[in-house]
Amino acid sequence: MDIGSQLVDFAELGNQHRIQLKDGKMLQGWIMEIREEDLLISTGFSEKQGKDDWIRFDTIDLDQLEYWDTKQQVWTKFVPGVIEIFSIE
Repeated sequence: MDIGSQLVDFAELGNQHRIQLKDGKMLQGWIMEIREEDLLISTGFSEKQGKDDWIRFDTIDLDQLEYWDTKQQVWTKFVPGVIEIFSIE
């Protein structure tokens, strides 16, 4: 599975995402768009404080991706190729 496909799967999980960059910087927010070589993440809590950043795939530490699991109410490590199946109750 290519990086873009993995990140699409990651974006579909949870309602917030944590992305660790290779330089040590951590971004937390919502993935808004994914292109061939980068993604757009919106961070912050309002239009005035929020910031949108384009992040190149090659700057992302793919072993350190987390999403907020709304069912469990915890940050969960993303495992590529494993898609969580939600049941409708």
